[in-house]
Amino acid sequence: MFLLVGLGNPGDKYSKTRHNIGFLFIDAIASKNGLTLKGTKWRAQTEKVFLWRNQVMLVKPETFMNLSGEAVQQIADYYQVEPQKIIVVHDDMDLMLGQLKISINRGAGGHNGIRSIINLLGTKEFLRIRVGVGRPDAVMRSSDFVLSKFNDDEMPIIQEQVKKIEEIVDMLMNEGVLKTMNFYHDPIRKENP
Repeated sequence: MFLLVGLGNPGDKYSKTRHNIGFLFIDAIASKNGLTLKGTKWRAQTEKVFLWRNQVMLVKPETFMNLSGEAVQQIADYYQVEPQKIIVVHDDMDLMLGQLKISINRGAGGHNGIRSIINLLGTKEFLRIRVGVGRPDAVMRSSDFVLSKFNDDEMPIIQEQVKKIEEIVDMLMNEGVLKTMNFYHDPIRKENP
């Protein structure tokens, strides 16, 4: 079984913010497949389903971003899911809006949700799909920027990212990390999509 984790903060206040791109992705997958995530004893909304030819648990931690690792670690322990079968979708200010990057075995890069997961799993060996949300201008603090909502011009880009993330998840689960990274990070492919 795979854990597919979207990071974000619970509550309407945070809906459609940059920090909640992981929640946006999980919500889109649930909606597309007629699923409803339910609250669980692990302080997360979850739904166990068969998608992309695999048993998958969709996970939205309800612990707030900085404690995301609590829910992920408890679910992974309960279902005995190896770190290599955990895929975390999260925002990344080091990538421009519209960029995606697949990572494994790398540090938190200043992302507190990822730091929490690394600390509680005791490893960096889980998969990450880093979703570019851009950087704030010089006057806006980073913490305010990630909690700001996407504007109307950005939403079509986000919707395209959600489709691409689904393709990446499918390939990661069925073709492996190396093949997926080579395919999506190929500079020739980027120039000639």
